[in-house]
Amino acid sequence: MSSPDWTELCLEIAVEDTDRAAAIANMAVPYGIYIEDYSDLEQGARDIAHIDLIDEELLARDRTRALIHLYISPEDNPAEAAAYLRERLTAEGIRHELKDRQVKEDDWANGWKQYFKPLPVGKRLLIRPTWEEAGDPGGRQVLSIDPGMAFGTGGHETTRLVLETLEELVFPGAELLDVGCGSGILSIAALLLGASRTVGVDIDPLAVKTAEENGRINGFTPPRYTVKTGNLARDVEGTYDVVAANIVADAIIALSPEVPRFLKPGGVYVMSGIIDTREREVLETLERCGLTLTERREAKGWLCLTARPR
Repeated sequence: MSSPDWTELCLEIAVEDTDRAAAIANMAVPYGIYIEDYSDLEQGARDIAHIDLIDEELLARDRTRALIHLYISPEDNPAEAAAYLRERLTAEGIRHELKDRQVKEDDWANGWKQYFKPLPVGKRLLIRPTWEEAGDPGGRQVLSIDPGMAFGTGGHETTRLVLETLEELVFPGAELLDVGCGSGILSIAALLLGASRTVGVDIDPLAVKTAEENGRINGFTPPRYTVKTGNLARDVEGTYDVVAANIVADAIIALSPEVPRFLKPGGVYVMSGIIDTREREVLETLERCGLTLTERREAKGWLCLTARPR
């Protein structure tokens, strides 16, 4: 039986509106988005791919416009998602053009893999997609991952910021709780960095299945590496040295009041997935929850915040 048709929504916006539009798009679908932004093509090719020769078709792209692709299953009401996008973008004053087409699930579930290559993160990690050879890791810990349909490859600024932060915070024997674990990348990274135990929780059963498989790929299984489907307040027990949440600002605001009771004395709360326009709201929430900001990292308009109980 063939897979049901999914809907691809393609959102065209001005490059300068990309981050704001992407934040809205991320709230419209639960599977993540794909962004085409060629505004810094030459510099990106040199810095990331270490090449100077670029395909002429890419060079001909309009550098003033960006495309955001969203892929929506039939059960998740593509028409409603499109209406949400139009309403929110218009309310934010973001001029846009929205197109849609039907696609087969396999076309987009696997087509992006050609762009995901081994990626060094921080000073100690190398993220390796399972279908690529890592080569010489140069002394780095190799984290092998197949994100499947879950968020978390290490390439997005939000994930990379958390990984760099965990590199500084995770100590030998530490215990970590990963809220909204997605692909499991944060928990696996923590174990590679010396943690003794991690627990991941996600409301999406598909993400939990993916995270479990990624744990096995890296040699981590229960009880050292545990992943469960559920809700932070209802389905998690115990206290941890680090609580990490790489989700979105709205979810962080909603979950933060519960976080202090999961922290050991001296524990730390790491939050990412926060677009800079939502920073004030998040900081106000932390204040109300008795948490004090101790570090702030930023990349391309995305923030990673670290806080500790007062």
